[in-house]
Amino acid sequence: MSRASTGKANLAARARRIDADATLKEIISRGLLDKSRKVLERDGCVEIPILEPIFGWDIVRQEEPLFYRGSPDLAKSLAEELPPQCIDLLPRGWYIQGDIIVVKIHPDLAPYQSCIGQALLNYYPRCKTVLRDLGIEGQLREPKREAIAGTNTKTVHKENAVLFELDATKVMFSAGNLRERMRMSRFGKGEFVVDMFAGIGYFTLQMAVHSRPRKILSIELNPVAFEFLCKNILLNHVEDIVEPIHGDCAKVTPQGVADRVVMGMVQVTDRYLQTGISALRPGGVLHYHQTIPTKSFPDAAVQDVTNAALALGRKAEILQCIRVKKYSPGVVHAVIDARIDKSN
Repeated sequence: MSRASTGKANLAARARRIDADATLKEIISRGLLDKSRKVLERDGCVEIPILEPIFGWDIVRQEEPLFYRGSPDLAKSLAEELPPQCIDLLPRGWYIQGDIIVVKIHPDLAPYQSCIGQALLNYYPRCKTVLRDLGIEGQLREPKREAIAGTNTKTVHKENAVLFELDATKVMFSAGNLRERMRMSRFGKGEFVVDMFAGIGYFTLQMAVHSRPRKILSIELNPVAFEFLCKNILLNHVEDIVEPIHGDCAKVTPQGVADRVVMGMVQVTDRYLQTGISALRPGGVLHYHQTIPTKSFPDAAVQDVTNAALALGRKAEILQCIRVKKYSPGVVHAVIDARIDKSN
């Protein structure tokens, strides 16, 4: 029965964490999501802001709702500092990691980047630094960024009750992968998990904190990312669950022990597919990330998994195909969930 008896202000539908995604999708499909407020987690449940009561749902009135702040109007803020022809080139989006703002800036705006950085800091007073995002480089996919306002590049980012310490100029943290990290927080309870390409603990920590696997082997080659992985394991008090391993997945991934394997890299992940599949016990589940042409989704990634399993004398049952985000024009980041069994 609904708990809301009077009024419609600041109402929220309350759901268990495991049901939150499905509940959110249902609310969006009904056109009842209140986009002015943030989704909150309280007392072990998720509160999703709604515009009006939904009969039969668990509805609460939020005494302390959190509202989104409107995006800053950079064009208005910088109208007197930039030439008129540059105004239309100003960034329309950015993201925040802890107290650091990361933003892409058009090359023609490089002479004015410090002004843009300071304008963003003025709008987000809790933030200390603004970094210009110049892309990714190298085999270890390291971010190329420069400070355009402020100097401190280390921060602690909180997401879904998990803490991530990082240096935003040295390790990646993709805002576009948030939904997938949230999804992975529901998997692994009581299992033996191998997280290949663990990074600073993107998926490892979500599972360790929320699902409490029996054990997670987290493998990372990049020495800087591995250092932060070790720090974050301690920061989140999951050292009894997570064992970090510094090394090449192709060489240190164990065989035949895992109930679940996470392959959270893209582009080169297919080269390690047989290694990931070999790590699984019969009936174990694989989460295979890859970038593929949009027109080939999900067939190309599914074919990767089925072919790799066949080459090892095993079979793959495809459980789910997920489009994580647009990776580049005509390319998507996909995830394939597959159960790997012995071949008949």
